[in-house]
Amino acid sequence: MSESSTPNLKEIIKQEYLRCATDPVYFMRKYCMIQHPMRGRIPFHLYPFQEKVLNLFKKHNYATVLKSRQLGISTLVAGFSLWLMVFSQDKNILCIATKQDTAKNMVTKVKFMFENLPSWLKGSKKPLEDNKLNLKLPNGSQIKAVSAASDAGRSEAVSLLIIDEAAFIEDIESIWTAAQQTLSTGGGCISLSTPNGVGNWFHNTWVKAELGENSFVPIRLPWSVHPERNQEWRDKQDQDLGPRMAAQECDAEFLTSGNTIIEPDILNFYEKTWVIEPIEKRGIGGNFWIWQYPNYSRSYLISGDVARGDGSDYSTFHVIDIEACEQVAEFKAQIGTREFGHTLISAGMEYNKALIAVENASMGWDVIQTVLESGYPNLYYSPRGFDDSISTYIHKLETDQMVPGFTNSLKTRPLLIPKLESYLRDKVLLFKSKRLLEELRTLVWDNGKAKAAQGYNDDLVLGIAIGMYIRDTAIKYQQYGNELTRATLGGIMKNTSGFANPNQQSFNVYNNPYQMDLGNGQVEDLTWLTK
Repeated sequence: MSESSTPNLKEIIKQEYLRCATDPVYFMRKYCMIQHPMRGRIPFHLYPFQEKVLNLFKKHNYATVLKSRQLGISTLVAGFSLWLMVFSQDKNILCIATKQDTAKNMVTKVKFMFENLPSWLKGSKKPLEDNKLNLKLPNGSQIKAVSAASDAGRSEAVSLLIIDEAAFIEDIESIWTAAQQTLSTGGGCISLSTPNGVGNWFHNTWVKAELGENSFVPIRLPWSVHPERNQEWRDKQDQDLGPRMAAQECDAEFLTSGNTIIEPDILNFYEKTWVIEPIEKRGIGGNFWIWQYPNYSRSYLISGDVARGDGSDYSTFHVIDIEACEQVAEFKAQIGTREFGHTLISAGMEYNKALIAVENASMGWDVIQTVLESGYPNLYYSPRGFDDSISTYIHKLETDQMVPGFTNSLKTRPLLIPKLESYLRDKVLLFKSKRLLEELRTLVWDNGKAKAAQGYNDDLVLGIAIGMYIRDTAIKYQQYGNELTRATLGGIMKNTSGFANPNQQSFNVYNNPYQMDLGNGQVEDLTWLTK
């Protein structure tokens, strides 16, 4: 090879610099050193999962990382911060943690990597600032550590905000509100933490990220992503930490507090077994989620809850395959009552003229009025002064003591959530929705009343609870044919045996309440409605 064709040192460095500047994975793998607690100073050989996370950091301005402990994610964030600082001018990176010492660890890791870079990457000039809490490079880029305070980051133009162990920072909502304003001009945020229960800012941010309701990309890293860990290691964590804490520290599971209504093990079962992405998200904002399209041989129930109208909650409904007790579609949005009524009608017609049951309290009356005015043929009616006995129920059907919609009265309200809980505990209800799962995780007892934890909603929960209550009580007492309306229900006639006009379909209540007399000696078994 001639001397002219041999690349000179300056050209090699230039090519290496350009490659490092465009590829943080390459930069860290080849030039970054870390301080390992057992092995000392070693090259930062990234694991495959770390490379994937690093590329997500590069691609997305906002990331929230739900992680197992000891995965090297803080070190990875430090390396990413250094990459931004070295190859960009005037990057201002702020690290916030529960304590100043914790935040300082991030700066320490960045400094160690910087000090061990080759001279052609560090540059000939010394850092403008170099102390335990701050490293500022000659190009104006810097990283600073601060402890958690409500005004942290308020007065600074932050390029990247790092929130370390975010689930454990008190009053983080105020910190985020203050810091977020400084990110509005194009900055980003990396929030990382092991979980610390539900109801906090980190959990809320994670849930919304999973549902696509904020700017964060969710990155979940359980213990199993680490190639040097196996089941034997995980089993030992159960021994050392106890199953509950091991699930939090290793499995990256949000463990709920003792006043939650649905046991975490039950919800974990649903998450692993049934919860899946819908096959279609329809409508403005993709608010109507569909898992199964209508099967015209099936019967469906639509149960819903109407928003109060104060802007803090949602109008929701579920489409349920009655026999299979399976959720096939779900709607959640903040819309007007008339629009919600028309959405119910549309879904009901699509799903075989499904029985529509929506709460009739407050704003619900306007929704019900919309359904009534449309002439929809299958609206649920509640008996006035509800009584669980079948004879009383049918008597009220005959004597016109019915009101349109579901009446959430003093008698029915205490029964709704326990009924839902029993369906979930027995794993009879097959729900698919991640939105519903997250609402169930934050459903708590508050002075004996079931409600969403502060800052969360329970609108989907109430809608599905109404559906399970109706399925378990009212439907098994009603004529369930092509039409289940006031007109057809009013056709049930008494005779000397108690009921049953021989020319009409009716319930043979005194022999078997779960059989329907179809006439001509034919009987339909409705036992499945009680399962």
